[in-house]
Amino acid sequence: MRRIAGLLLVPALLLTTAACGTDEDKGSDSNPSTNSAASGGLPAITKGAKFGEKPTLAKGEGAPPKELKIEVISAGKGPVLKKGDQAKVHYLGQVWDGTKPFDNSFDRKQPFDVSIGGQGVIPGWQKALDGQKVGSRLEVSIPPALGYGDQAQPGIKANSTLVFVMDIVESKTIPLSAKGTEVPQSDSALPKVGTNTDGKAPSVTIPKSEAPPKELVSKYVLEGSGPELTAKDSVMVRYQAYLWKDGKQFDSTYQTQMTPTWPLEQVTLKGLKEGLIGKKEGSRVLLVIPPDKAFGEKGQNGIPKDSTLVFVVDLLAKG
Repeated sequence: MRRIAGLLLVPALLLTTAACGTDEDKGSDSNPSTNSAASGGLPAITKGAKFGEKPTLAKGEGAPPKELKIEVISAGKGPVLKKGDQAKVHYLGQVWDGTKPFDNSFDRKQPFDVSIGGQGVIPGWQKALDGQKVGSRLEVSIPPALGYGDQAQPGIKANSTLVFVMDIVESKTIPLSAKGTEVPQSDSALPKVGTNTDGKAPSVTIPKSEAPPKELVSKYVLEGSGPELTAKDSVMVRYQAYLWKDGKQFDSTYQTQMTPTWPLEQVTLKGLKEGLIGKKEGSRVLLVIPPDKAFGEKGQNGIPKDSTLVFVVDLLAKG
């Protein structure tokens, strides 16, 4: 199964080859020095040592730690991150023996979304963030086994120890699934979708004897009670995606345990974007997307040209 490329504009480096509340106090009582991390054996933060500032890291000295090492540079006062939370994290990453970062979110001015306990980021990130407080700044060294191992990445040699400075900006506790009111599914020419609300993937049955609709279909399976989405909103989702022709699933967040955030302005799949705008937060939505609002004659990532696509999307929470 291959994930759709090009649906969203997201930083790719951290991705594996595999009730809402935010923290109001994003700082801490501590006043770290500009050499705050040196005492813990990790590379020194030589500039930008305070939470929210873009840091500069010195080169690591000596052999890197063989195990994951976490230094809390400044402790936040927000909630503790736990499995199922969606965290927003600013970060800067550098290899242990390097002098320049290979990536950072500070320049993009947009923190990175991480599903705690899910997949989608290297294991060292998950282990480092779990149990930390919102508002904290961490410095973390990640051994190859919890990073990219023997697979080189842009700016990262194989078997590199990685060093990250992470600012945990905020977190949200995300529902496991949509929990709206069931809407009758009376059209036999459309896929039938399960209405379970236990966080497991709903069943999807595509009619075999029916020709796909020629126009975009966007219908509630479960109608939530939250506000309607606008084109400027971001929304946290779980979803499954299928080919109408043979019912083959080509993407699913239920297998990766991810809860991605979709900024609707950045969704480039036309039918997906159009079908979600105006739908209510907390809903489960069935989308049938004709080729002219999908990938058309080009096809993409193993999706044949002129394919009609079927999406089932749970709109869990605004981002």
